[in-house]
Amino acid sequence: MIGFNVAPFTGKEFDYIRQAIEAEHICGDGMFTKKCNEWIEKQTGTAKALLTTSCTHATEMAALLLNIQPGDEVIMPSYTFVSTANAFVLRGGFPVFVDIRPDTMNLDENLIEAAVTEKTKAIVPVHYAGVACEMDKIMELAKKYRLAVVEDAAQGVCSFYKGKALGTIGDYGCFSFHETKNFSMGEGGALLIRDQDHVEDAEILREKGTNRSRFFRGQVDKYSWVNQGSSYLPSDMNAAYLWAQLEMADAITADRMGSWKAYYEQLLPLKEQGRIELPVVPEGCEQNAHMFYMKAKDLKERTALIAYLKEAGIQTVFHYVPLHSAQAGLAFGRFSGEDRYTTRESERLLRLPMYYGLKEEQVSYVAERIREFYEQ
Repeated sequence: MIGFNVAPFTGKEFDYIRQAIEAEHICGDGMFTKKCNEWIEKQTGTAKALLTTSCTHATEMAALLLNIQPGDEVIMPSYTFVSTANAFVLRGGFPVFVDIRPDTMNLDENLIEAAVTEKTKAIVPVHYAGVACEMDKIMELAKKYRLAVVEDAAQGVCSFYKGKALGTIGDYGCFSFHETKNFSMGEGGALLIRDQDHVEDAEILREKGTNRSRFFRGQVDKYSWVNQGSSYLPSDMNAAYLWAQLEMADAITADRMGSWKAYYEQLLPLKEQGRIELPVVPEGCEQNAHMFYMKAKDLKERTALIAYLKEAGIQTVFHYVPLHSAQAGLAFGRFSGEDRYTTRESERLLRLPMYYGLKEEQVSYVAERIREFYEQ
């Protein structure tokens, strides 16, 4: 069986976890957490990166830092993971779902303005498959209406928009290091803070409402409770696992890009015949090969293809059920305008096996079986 996902592993993870244990510092903000934070800051150019227990928690931190209040509206796509909405719903925020572009599966930047009301507080673009949303237009609208922007860059580590790292363009960016992502610590994420003025508030929030970070920098004699907060620090053992991959980020990305390009080239004839659709990467976007997907004609065809590939020993999966049609989505949010593409495209999309170490012959086998399906 060719599995859909295999968590990344370089071989150095055990050594680094052992080092964390031997250093007698396995709680948060140890030497490996610091290495990861510094790597993210250097890689992206963000003012500050803070490793967190998950991307969900990074997004929750962004909602808290924006002081989201009951009734505040937050514009986002419906085609996303539940955490994008939950982070704001937990604060009493009201998700306003906007339709997606069928080419990138990203929030349609041309539909955002119509969704803005006097209650709108923020826009949350989700960079699907590590391909950037049209951030120039989104930031222009944010400036016009004085809205905050929180980038859900869970899938966007090592992706860029016009030379800018995803997660650094809006006020806050959120990374994921879940086991399904390009770089993993099992469960984990990071909050990226664009403006230095917001760093101290984020540190206090992450450190249980204390000024502990200032204490360790020698800026105060002792630390105490100074504001609301929680514990968003991952164990340094998790960070040690992640560091083994971040220091090999270029090699991991190149490996995944090789698989992505092989899929595209081998499935291109089916696209040219009009049988399937393949991913689109707009000009100015540099993607990270987080996933490779194709689109079948409709839900019926996709279901048949999944079953066919399963029989051939290949695990493939569909992705999100649009949030606006879910029980909680109906209760906590609303859809702005027409659902022209969100539901239709979500029913067509199929994700193929993609992970670090996927073999060339495995990619070829998957592509061959897909071509075989369409030749029946």
